[in-house]
Amino acid sequence: MLSRRHLLRHGLHTAAAATFARGASLLGQTVMASPPQVRSGVKLQRYADALPIPSVLHAPSDETQALEIEIRQTKQKVHRDLPPTTVWGYNGSWPGPTIEAHRDHPLKVNWVSKLPTTHLLPIDHSICGAEASMPAVRNVTHLHGACTLPEDDGYPEAWSTAHGEHGPTYRPGPATYPNCQPSTTLWYHDHSLGITRLNVYAGLSGFYLIRDEAEKALNLPQGEFEIPLMLQDRLFHRDGSLYYPKVVNGPKEHPVWVQELYGDMNCVNGMVMPFLEVEPRKYRFRIVNAANSRFYHLRLFNSDSTGKVLNQSYEVPSFQQIGTDGGLLPAPVELHYLLIGPAERFDIVVDFSGCEGKSFSLLNDAPAPYTMGGQYLAEDVMLFKVAKPLSGKDTSTVPDVLVPFEYLKPSFDTRERMLLVSEKERPSDGYVITGLLGNAQWHDPITEDPKAGSTEIWSFVNTTSDVHPLHIHLVQFQVLNRQSFDVKTYQQTGKIIFTGKPMAPESNERPARKDTIKSYPGYITRVIQRFDLPHGMYTPGQELIYVWHCHILEHEDNEMMRPYKVVV
Repeated sequence: MLSRRHLLRHGLHTAAAATFARGASLLGQTVMASPPQVRSGVKLQRYADALPIPSVLHAPSDETQALEIEIRQTKQKVHRDLPPTTVWGYNGSWPGPTIEAHRDHPLKVNWVSKLPTTHLLPIDHSICGAEASMPAVRNVTHLHGACTLPEDDGYPEAWSTAHGEHGPTYRPGPATYPNCQPSTTLWYHDHSLGITRLNVYAGLSGFYLIRDEAEKALNLPQGEFEIPLMLQDRLFHRDGSLYYPKVVNGPKEHPVWVQELYGDMNCVNGMVMPFLEVEPRKYRFRIVNAANSRFYHLRLFNSDSTGKVLNQSYEVPSFQQIGTDGGLLPAPVELHYLLIGPAERFDIVVDFSGCEGKSFSLLNDAPAPYTMGGQYLAEDVMLFKVAKPLSGKDTSTVPDVLVPFEYLKPSFDTRERMLLVSEKERPSDGYVITGLLGNAQWHDPITEDPKAGSTEIWSFVNTTSDVHPLHIHLVQFQVLNRQSFDVKTYQQTGKIIFTGKPMAPESNERPARKDTIKSYPGYITRVIQRFDLPHGMYTPGQELIYVWHCHILEHEDNEMMRPYKVVV
């Protein structure tokens, strides 16, 4: 287990380090019981396979035409020493193709399921939305981070099947994505109520990039020197098949559901611990943490060509972060570590100039669960080998100034909502039975109802022992601060007593547009957002329904998701 000193020295968020240091005595709470570590039993050579690059689909020049993307089962090689793995993929690949669109040019996508009727993975029918009466295989695709109308947002009950069955909010026809936002890294994934964790684990995720003229003018690395990296962890059987464990000694309320999922193999773009040969020049990496539950705390290390770490030196290329969830930052931020929660995106540039013949391993040391530990720490992520000759002069740049930024500032009449983040635990040992947002379940009446165009502060009051990556659909918010409070007093009386001063966001959190934020235990995390809608015709009083949820998918599937409505 890493010490608080180690975490602070290596740049981990101060709130996280302090929380981790408190360990099991966290603010007087009962800490979640940690189930036995799960290992696949498969040992695989690291850095044996080259990093695959997803294919690219460009938006049609005719905006009335729709891209058609099939969701189908396939077999895919995930490691040299494993038989092909059966996965589900968009256009038959895990991850799916990278979709490229342009700002203010709408794109229609027809998501067509060709999946079988039997699921690859075990379903817990006690979970809301996954009852035995429901089709085992259902799909609805959510474009994460997009400003869309609710009927195109991938609402969890808008699912359909390959055989024509559909959920209560399903709308036929292609989804329309207005792309009315700056250049950014989005991603798409399945969002079916009660089985999102299973469908994403089976392979249903992919990149979606929005381009604009401001990005083009910056002369950032592009073409073959701009590479998407989708980080996920998995468990595999010896026959290559995916292993999603069933709960051991879990709550009788949910006999199959596991409270979090941690694999012992990191996969990048669907390949187990791959390597990438690069030239001695700048590369742009578009990173998404698409893991079910795992946080990544990443650093580059000097290594030999096999990935063996040679030393702990910081004389390695730095990460120049140029963008986050909602697009480019106003200026680059130089980092030696990246702390990325599930669903967050980091847009970075790494300069390998002058590193000819060297290798750098990308390693993860984030405890699992984050920040307590207790589950398997999957360290090896991928290996960069500066082994390719320079194909031409590197004329790309990372400017000191990137794009303008509009701050959202609260005023005296800005509404603040205090939103409880809580968990129901088994009294005997603290095993989590379910999670809640706003102390309500999925089918309870909607309580969040911002006006269209209004600005609100949402303050997440985390009384759990987990760090929850919270995602709000439709909007891009800005982080204001975090502040510790007395959890025990709050639980007993409902009164908030602060135990520390407000903490400024991390250097890469503000100024920044984000749609997913780490909510730390024992802290109130405040974000501010304006509820702008896509261009369209609206009726006064019309209510548009979206969702907000924890992006630990096991939590999301078990009640840690709530609808909210935007009132026109």
